[in-house]
Amino acid sequence: MGQKVQDKQMTIADTLGLGFMTFAFFLGAGNLIFPPLAGFLSGENMNLAMLGFLITAVTLPLITLIAVAKANGKIMGLLPPLAATVFAVAIYIVIGPAFAAPRAGLVAYEMGFKPFLADSSATFMLAGITLNISQLIYSVIFFGGAMLLALYPGKLLDSVGKVLTPIMLVLLVALAASVFMTPGAEISHAVGDYQSNPLTKGILEGYNTMDTLASLIFGMLIIDILRRKGVSDSKAQTKYLIQAAFIAAAGLAFVYISLFYLGATGGDIAAGADNGGVILTNYVNREFGEFGKILLAAVVTLACLTTVIGLVTACAEFFNELIPSLSYRAFVIIISLICATVANVGLSQLISISVPVLYTIYPVAIALVAVTFLTEKFSMPEFSHRIVLSVALVFGVIDGLKAAGVNMDLVDFMPLHSEGMAWLLPTGLTIIACLLVKKPKADPLLNS
Repeated sequence: MGQKVQDKQMTIADTLGLGFMTFAFFLGAGNLIFPPLAGFLSGENMNLAMLGFLITAVTLPLITLIAVAKANGKIMGLLPPLAATVFAVAIYIVIGPAFAAPRAGLVAYEMGFKPFLADSSATFMLAGITLNISQLIYSVIFFGGAMLLALYPGKLLDSVGKVLTPIMLVLLVALAASVFMTPGAEISHAVGDYQSNPLTKGILEGYNTMDTLASLIFGMLIIDILRRKGVSDSKAQTKYLIQAAFIAAAGLAFVYISLFYLGATGGDIAAGADNGGVILTNYVNREFGEFGKILLAAVVTLACLTTVIGLVTACAEFFNELIPSLSYRAFVIIISLICATVANVGLSQLISISVPVLYTIYPVAIALVAVTFLTEKFSMPEFSHRIVLSVALVFGVIDGLKAAGVNMDLVDFMPLHSEGMAWLLPTGLTIIACLLVKKPKADPLLNS
């Protein structure tokens, strides 16, 4: 009887709440600022660019969540312990205090608070660094709020999935409806890489959302939340995690398609914009005026806040397991303070720093997902996991160096190098080679 009580069935409302929470964790800064700009720049080639973006920003995160469920949360189990730990630490740092979480706070400030300020230019010097006063105060309040909610992870499903996300979804649906119902400008010509390689460029732009990396940690966070809810059976956890993943993927696809279309039909409001946040803000101001400004501020703040709560929670749980001498709550406070500090670097600088890192680490994450699904097909799964991920890392470093502006003319001969995807062919060939390799048979003379 005790087992049945422990492995309780989740209600439809609970499952929907879990799906909404997963969607809310993903829908953060990058998901709102990159699609409008990509839509504007891709112009007539919007459909191909959007397809590429949906591959890395929706399909890959969905597949990654399923891979985490398939591996029962131990997706790096076949790697050497040290390598698995280093890779996991790198992902948690990138997705947490170094880039994704501070970026979410910055976007919340730029789009959710700054438009209401009469003057946001006041600065002061601290240790030789120029800091914006309003941005600093906002960062402290924003990450302070996220910290308080992350201190109680058992209540995340209720506070995020059942309260914050439905409010955000209603606001997003209202925004998307206006995009398709209000005729915009004519779709213009594609520019830059969107002219020659719209599909590849869209795929690479999808990296910027960081959602495939986030899936690796959100998958484990969701399994942990299910355990707290009394679902301890691994098959039941997998079932609910996959259902949540599909709900989140459907929500993300809906948001991206509407934002791509918004950018592509932006016309004058998108001219000269250096990020999608400017396009989105200009559009809402034009269509809805002062009410629109409040609407957008609410959507962006909620989207960024829910993402930061998920990231801080996941990072704190990971580092608490790694260093048990510090409590989970201590890590929540430390990570929140680091996020608030990094958030004062500035949005454009943070994005430019993060791109080379993402070009390096994304291929390894994608390769990890691929080999997880093929584990049973490999005759030597442990060796296959290690060699495939090593190849992905080597060629990912080459793509990362190129993105950082390092002269890589020596390797120009490599397929897809100029597009920033030199890792794809070598990694794919390594996977095929590992599938073809047969386990050496034991020598009967040695056994006799």
